[in-house]
Amino acid sequence: MAVKITSDSTSDLGALFAERGIAVTPLTVLLGEKAGKDGIEVTPEDIYAFFDKTKTTPKTSAVSPEEYRKFFAEQTADGSEVVHFTISSEMSACYANACAAAAEFKGVYVVDSRNLSTGIGLLVLYADDLAKEGKCGAEIKRLVEARRSAVQASFVVDTMTFLYKGGRCSGIAAFVAGVLKIKPSITVSDGKMVVGKKYMGSIDKAIVKYVSDTLARYDRPDLKYVFVTHTSARPEVVETVKREILAVHPSANIIETIAGATVTSHCGKGTLGILYFNDAT
Repeated sequence: MAVKITSDSTSDLGALFAERGIAVTPLTVLLGEKAGKDGIEVTPEDIYAFFDKTKTTPKTSAVSPEEYRKFFAEQTADGSEVVHFTISSEMSACYANACAAAAEFKGVYVVDSRNLSTGIGLLVLYADDLAKEGKCGAEIKRLVEARRSAVQASFVVDTMTFLYKGGRCSGIAAFVAGVLKIKPSITVSDGKMVVGKKYMGSIDKAIVKYVSDTLARYDRPDLKYVFVTHTSARPEVVETVKREILAVHPSANIIETIAGATVTSHCGKGTLGILYFNDAT
């Protein structure tokens, strides 16, 4: 029986997924009164323009149970099993909604990634590799969940404004960060975003130090997929990050990705992270 691997749009790998035939369920992004689908009707550039004009940040909403029912019906129409990935259940109702819909179908398995952005993407690509090896849906879900905690997902944000207005940090934290020019790292831990090490000075210097610290702390990278994911970071900064990674791990397969509208809505412009499985033997 064929197994289809699918994901919601917060995995930020739309182009790569398209190459592999991995279907995506888009979340909804709300720009004031206007609602649009992530990556289809709303792009990161739309978010930057909306914020510059209104000084307010977008809101996002989960894929509804009815949207999931329609999606799973389409994906299983040819008799295939489906393994579907969602953003962490700590951050969105997508997982709960997908589970409610999946209960109406045979052979649909929903995985709570406990992550976001290309942290989800790592799990999806691993699942797709397993599917290509001929693993069944239940086995893929079991193997992916066993490896889930190995995902190293973290970022440095240039501004706390989006995190603050989206309810992701306290007003005091945002104020202090702005006054002191602190660039905090955000780490995904147990499905939640938590503030990690804080860096002083410019975002360029903060990112380079963050990369060095991350590679030293999480020093067992699986080099098959190493993501450099960002929200419109300057090209020279991205290239510097790639060089820093290759200086430590010359054989790393570095894949640069641009975060989609949902993640951009919560992180703002200039955010950058490196993400990889930290379980190499």
